[in-house]
Amino acid sequence: MRGRSYCDQCKKTISWFDNIPLLSFILLKGKCRKCKRKIPIEYPLTELLVGIEFVWVYWLLTVNFKFFGTWEGFYSLALLIYWLILFSGSLAIIIFDFKYMLIPDEVLYPLIGLALLRLPFSHQWQVVPAALASGAFLLSLYWITKGKGMGLGDVKLALLLGLVLGWPKILVAYFIAFLTGAGVGVILILSKKKRLKDKIAFGPFLLTAMLAAKLWGEQIWQWYLKACLPAGRVLHF
Repeated sequence: MRGRSYCDQCKKTISWFDNIPLLSFILLKGKCRKCKRKIPIEYPLTELLVGIEFVWVYWLLTVNFKFFGTWEGFYSLALLIYWLILFSGSLAIIIFDFKYMLIPDEVLYPLIGLALLRLPFSHQWQVVPAALASGAFLLSLYWITKGKGMGLGDVKLALLLGLVLGWPKILVAYFIAFLTGAGVGVILILSKKKRLKDKIAFGPFLLTAMLAAKLWGEQIWQWYLKACLPAGRVLHF
């Protein structure tokens, strides 16, 4: 989070012209200019994914907003910046937690602060109780498992999920997260890549579920209610 970018292998600072997303990787033929060792493929793939993400988020918002048109244009531009930061920060946490089994506070806290900063403009104050309930839920799991089944980083991440989703989408997110997490865990154990006692990073599942619930949570929730409630009874939130 601080200082200049450097090569993971020779530890030397990377010049700005060698740090241009994708372009520098291509011009350098995938090797560090100074030590000539190969640049891990995860770096250009992440850069490509973020680029696609930016275009996708912009496209999603243009469906509902007219950019650069009077007051709505300023609001839609601010909303675009909000979601770009949120998506990018979420991707950073997913990668970091997957690699190091740790959720960096340097990324998580600014995202929580950004979600809180949006509340006076969105007036969706109902997300605050959802955030507190979400955090309390994972905190209870942390206490019950004595930190073995859930980390404090996941508890703090639960607050972000509640602030972004609110009720009832937070329930959809947890359903998706626990379902996919359990499925991947079973696959890893059956393929002998993980043992039953090994830990699996839960942050990537929580954040992926958060984004999925934000995009399709309402449809999933209504489908669930229609499937579970008697015919003719549908609850709206």
